[in-house]
Amino acid sequence: MKNNLAPLPPKVDLETKAILKKQSSANRYLAELKGILGAIPNQEILTEILIKTLFLQEAKDSSAIENIITTQDELFKDEIFKKKLINSATKEVRNYEVALKAGFRLILQKHILTTNMMVEIQSHLQVEEEPGLRSLPGTVLKNRYNEVIYTPPQDSEVIINLMTNLEKFINEDEFFSADSLVKMALIHYQFESIHPFYDGNGRTGRIVNVLYLTLKDLLPIPILYLSRYIVQNKNQYYELLQKVRTELAWEEWILYILDAIESTSKQTISMIQDIYQAYLDYQAKMEAKYKFYSLDLLNILFKYPYTKIDLVTKGLNVSRITATTYLDTLAEDQLLKKESVGKNNYYINVALLKILSKNDKNQHV
Repeated sequence: MKNNLAPLPPKVDLETKAILKKQSSANRYLAELKGILGAIPNQEILTEILIKTLFLQEAKDSSAIENIITTQDELFKDEIFKKKLINSATKEVRNYEVALKAGFRLILQKHILTTNMMVEIQSHLQVEEEPGLRSLPGTVLKNRYNEVIYTPPQDSEVIINLMTNLEKFINEDEFFSADSLVKMALIHYQFESIHPFYDGNGRTGRIVNVLYLTLKDLLPIPILYLSRYIVQNKNQYYELLQKVRTELAWEEWILYILDAIESTSKQTISMIQDIYQAYLDYQAKMEAKYKFYSLDLLNILFKYPYTKIDLVTKGLNVSRITATTYLDTLAEDQLLKKESVGKNNYYINVALLKILSKNDKNQHV
């Protein structure tokens, strides 16, 4: 199919009864998520825990959309053993996490989301082709039967012009005024249809989604776990993207994205509440029973779903023998689960992993 991609905004009605109803509902649940994040006590440490755990969940599922498959077990082992156990899929997911964090830092610093920032985000992904905007023709999108279904813009000047238009659409509200969630749906469609990079477009586009929500102050940190929804509705995602290209079916696409935001907000709210409750439960149990309890130890156990002796040794400034005693005692009482890789022991936060593994079909722990 030849490309006839128009710049934003589209000349269609974006305030249909169905869109207005769904955008109200999606905004309500997203606002509830933001409120819960702001109301959690111990804000700094729990925010750090959420960033570390939920960024990784988003990275894993966003990568799975591109058939880059790894498990939480592999990712958490990589976290504590670094590069000793890493495989190529785990490395790519880690790169996504790095790219998401880099994008978040840029948003906090610049309060804007530009093409150059998207290029920098994409550069952190392990891409098969050269990073940066496409300058050579030849890129096409194919279906599962290897049939070409869409040809993105081929001319480098056209790509640059469309990205300049997209940048303006993102950052200048006076250019096009609309509900931010509806605009996010338009931005995602346009970015994926421009397909500005040789590789990493899907992952970069999904990072742009959550960064846009933080840019518009709809979330304080980019932890809306959107990729799980897309994984669960992957065929529909690609079908609706294509349907906009062939039939200008904007309403269906926007409703899909709004439903993704609403559904994901509910799931993320539940996950955060469960993590916080587990944190409080562990705090109460450890404080009541163990003389060695400290807030620093508790925080280590929740920042690292898989913990090793060295983390406790360094974090608490205690000897290796003392750290081992602490962890073994917690394992004996089933707050932790002791496992080993070769001669190396590690300890799993049982409650936290259960929360993170909920509905995760790829989890084998």
